[in-house]
Amino acid sequence: MTIAYWIVAGLLASFYLYAGVLKVIRSRDLLRPVMAWVDRIPLPAVRALGTVEVLGAVGLLLPPVTGIAPWLALAAAIGFVLLQIGAITVHLTDEDRQVILNIGLIATAAVTTWLATSWL
Repeated sequence: MTIAYWIVAGLLASFYLYAGVLKVIRSRDLLRPVMAWVDRIPLPAVRALGTVEVLGAVGLLLPPVTGIAPWLALAAAIGFVLLQIGAITVHLTDEDRQVILNIGLIATAAVTTWLATSWL
């Protein structure tokens, strides 16, 4: 179960670390081709979302590695499930309606949540 956690959590953390850093450092014009929804959200909110994603990615990996507050890995995984529920809501309220990636991320975060219970 530990090996499975590291594989799934590592993939999920990699995705969110990459996406989060992009949201924090890129301009709205550079984000628009990949994230059509950025025009509907204020830029400070996009930056905050990116920061949350980076912190969540760190939360999936750092607590189990250090053994300090390993329950934070479970909290980060649950947070990513909730984040993607919000993301699906944003996509469905516009013409975008492309939620396949979000559904995959919810499934991955749910599996990570289940596997993270091994740290408790």
